[in-house]
Amino acid sequence: MTGPRERSERRYDEQRAPRPDRAAGGPRPDRPAYGDRPARGGRGDDRRDARRPARPAVDLPRHVAYQVVAAVHRDDAYANLVLPALLRQEGLTGRDAAFATELTYGTLRHLGTLDAILTDAAGRDVARIDPPVRDALRLGAYQLLHTRVPAHAAVSSTVDLVRTVGIGATGFANAVLREVAGRDADAWVAKLAPAYESDPIGHLSLAYSHPQWIVRSFAEALGGDLGETTRLLIENNERPPVHLCARPGLADPVVLADEVGGAPGAFSPYAVYLAGGAPGDLPALAEGRAHVQDEGSQLVANALAVAPLDGPDAHWLDLCAGPGGKAGLLGALAAQRGARLSAVEVSEHRARLVGQATRGLPVTVLHTDGRTVGADAELPEGHFDRVLVDAPCTGLGALRRRPEARWRKQPSDLPPLTRLQRELLSAALRAARPGGLVAYVTCSPHTVETHVTVTEAARRAGVPADFVDARPLLPAGMPGLGDGPSVQLWPHRHGTDAMFLAVLRRG
Repeated sequence: MTGPRERSERRYDEQRAPRPDRAAGGPRPDRPAYGDRPARGGRGDDRRDARRPARPAVDLPRHVAYQVVAAVHRDDAYANLVLPALLRQEGLTGRDAAFATELTYGTLRHLGTLDAILTDAAGRDVARIDPPVRDALRLGAYQLLHTRVPAHAAVSSTVDLVRTVGIGATGFANAVLREVAGRDADAWVAKLAPAYESDPIGHLSLAYSHPQWIVRSFAEALGGDLGETTRLLIENNERPPVHLCARPGLADPVVLADEVGGAPGAFSPYAVYLAGGAPGDLPALAEGRAHVQDEGSQLVANALAVAPLDGPDAHWLDLCAGPGGKAGLLGALAAQRGARLSAVEVSEHRARLVGQATRGLPVTVLHTDGRTVGADAELPEGHFDRVLVDAPCTGLGALRRRPEARWRKQPSDLPPLTRLQRELLSAALRAARPGGLVAYVTCSPHTVETHVTVTEAARRAGVPADFVDARPLLPAGMPGLGDGPSVQLWPHRHGTDAMFLAVLRRG
């Protein structure tokens, strides 16, 4: 006789058709199910539902995904913080956790296109749909258009979800989803997107689910090459790999790769590509031998450390250190070379994170504003040999890791950010000693945050500074680094976040 676990696993297999790399794991039949409450009294669908037999409860992976998506839109929450906590709370692992993760991040990445499709299918703007029902429909539409979940399973499971979150909306949800299921994703784009020939930015925006202003900024940073812009947009919609940084002197990347079942990175001498699983559970992280860090972040921090420098090399400065990834790498490198790093962070919470990330390393954490160089006794002018400015930015270079960010950022965010970036870079140039080095880094390819900011800050700093060609500071043979002196990394070229690096030497 087939048990409940076997039946459940067979049902999930049919609905999800998971990728082969997903670890095995089944549902938790011993846990209380969501949606067991009978529908409350009401009109229309709910009154009819009350006469029907009880329907199956919403499965936990879908319900977890719904809770995360709803929290992102209701509370401005961050999916990368909410989802892991809910997975632990509900005891989801293996394929169930992978499915919940895929639904969550996939729905958030494709949100703009899903909303355009739902608007057409519903005959009303999604803004007029009750928010809980709207988020459930988004999850259902994503399953229909971007997964191998059979249409009948995507529709019925979403209607079951709507029954638990929206009063009187099951008939509406069923009708909308059946309309969505009438076309595949390409056919919907062909119907709704403007013609590429007449409006390429508008077409790419809807086809690859990025706001138009972001598509335009990417195209500008890529020299107007719309073909390469398209490849970048596609890469931004893929699930990003997890990269580890093996801390110099504390872990060997080849040994660490064997330990975690991963592979050494392609470019950074400290990178390890993690095959899967929860990196927070790895002993190497708990023991401080490694930390999670995109390979691009490793490369730009290491570039500052390897840049040729005349004279003393004992005092290093990270002017915007939170949450501590680059400070951890620089601190480990400083330890090998008899140097000491001062790590500045204006946020008290993030300063604590820096302290945790650099425990046991020659790092002094300063909870202060990096712009106070010269007015703070611990940040004297003309004192530091190497200075990193990992400036606050729009984060457009990490949209594949923070999918909700593309819908939250606005062009109006740029003026206050670029003003802060210029002020921090000017402070960094004052902090560097004559002959000292400053690396300006952003996780954004927007030209206003990169070339414009660094050029203006160098001009206004009040101290002489010359650009250093950053390309030789990256691994030999690394492709697509441009004409210099600055470097822009890209997800579609290098498999990293879109990190920008400019290196200056104070005169």
